[in-house]
Amino acid sequence: MTSASLSPAQLRALAFRTFGARTDLQAALNTLGFVQADPIRAPARAQDLTLMQRVRGYRAGDLERRYAALDAEEDIIPNYGFVPRRVQALLHPREAPPARIEREHPEILAEVRALLHETGELHPRDATRLIGRGRVGNAWGGQSSATTRALDALHYRGEARVSRREKGVRLYGPAPHLAAMRAAPLPEAERLRGAVQLLAGLYGPLPEASLGYLISLSRFGFPHLHGPLRAAFRQALNEELGSARVDGVRYVWPAGWALEAPIPRGVRIVGPFDPLVWDRRRFTHLHGWTYRFEAYTPPAKRTLGYYALPVFQAERAVGWANLSVQDGELKADLGFLPGVRRTAALDRAMNAELDRYRAFLGLEA
Repeated sequence: MTSASLSPAQLRALAFRTFGARTDLQAALNTLGFVQADPIRAPARAQDLTLMQRVRGYRAGDLERRYAALDAEEDIIPNYGFVPRRVQALLHPREAPPARIEREHPEILAEVRALLHETGELHPRDATRLIGRGRVGNAWGGQSSATTRALDALHYRGEARVSRREKGVRLYGPAPHLAAMRAAPLPEAERLRGAVQLLAGLYGPLPEASLGYLISLSRFGFPHLHGPLRAAFRQALNEELGSARVDGVRYVWPAGWALEAPIPRGVRIVGPFDPLVWDRRRFTHLHGWTYRFEAYTPPAKRTLGYYALPVFQAERAVGWANLSVQDGELKADLGFLPGVRRTAALDRAMNAELDRYRAFLGLEA
């Protein structure tokens, strides 16, 4: 592990490394390697909020609309989201214990598999109609159709892929490219090293403990390689990652990064799952306050709001914004930290960012 000397300000600037001149959608996916997904729209889904900050002229829903023409797949590492196929090659073949639907209803899994290959593309609703089975409990105690659970299991195992979405609902198809990965997988060492480098590069610079936490979460993406992945992480700490101790916290990142990052300008309002704010340990240390995602917090206990988006001025997180569309207009409920001065420059930059959101949401008029 190579060691460097960095200040908190330099770390904050370095955390913006996935930002820069906006590019096209495929290039942004390739650069990030993973874009976390979330179904809540406030004012847009998490994947759209991440991409609008990095893609020229991006509009909410562009990823879903253009997905079939992109080098993009839905998968999990360490959370659910979108990856280019070069990253998916790190995840498969995925060997996992049988899911509940496989144990309790193996005949449904076989029928859905056959139907998937017969139709070429399958909506969960149509699978339920054609097979006509009952329902099974999901992991949260509710009810999901057995056929939908079967499609999810086939997708996780690499026997199916998400071919596209229809009004947010996943449609599934066969996955010949994953069959090819099973037949000729990357060497295990390459898969493990690639996963560590991906996470360190996407979310870095990170506290060493946070990267370790990400590696532990990746057991969902690498269920049978979790032990070797942890070993690869320890090896990377010794051989392949740069580091610096800042205020007693050891930060790590891929070796070879240029550490003199420019200070960003203007105002950015980013999503709660953006790589810039994903790690709350880093956020609290570098910005001096605690950002919380409170969508699942009872309303009476919320301090920032249902879907508060962190607000950055230059490289500092100075507040939060709850954005919504009401009667065709963007409404912004803004909060700022004590001591933050609402200067004319801050207001101009904030208005420019809100105008970008209006364009993103199709509210130019």
